[in-house]
Amino acid sequence: MAQYLLLLYNDPREWAKMSPEEMQKAVEKFVAWRKKLQNTGVYVGSNKLADEPGKVLRGHKPVRITDGPYSETKEVLGGYFLFEAANYQEAVRLSQDCPSLEFKGTMELRQVDAMIP
Repeated sequence: MAQYLLLLYNDPREWAKMSPEEMQKAVEKFVAWRKKLQNTGVYVGSNKLADEPGKVLRGHKPVRITDGPYSETKEVLGGYFLFEAANYQEAVRLSQDCPSLEFKGTMELRQVDAMIP
């Protein structure tokens, strides 16, 4: 089976508006979704990324390093899930009930290139 990377983008300002109780309920939904993937045997890994924009490295000799990816969107990459699926159709089906969409997030689904071991 192929591996798929589900990238979760969101606007951190939306999360900042949540009460601690709302935040806890949201986290519980993500944990439950991860357990669902684990129980079906397709889960490979996942992580939440730190709430900061990171660094962008560009160019070659010299490498230019800047703060965060400044794009036209207010969304930032907040985390990812890596799982296995037979094809894109199955990967999309598995992804559709990820809680990120419930919290106004955007998701990007990419197949991992199996050519490089």
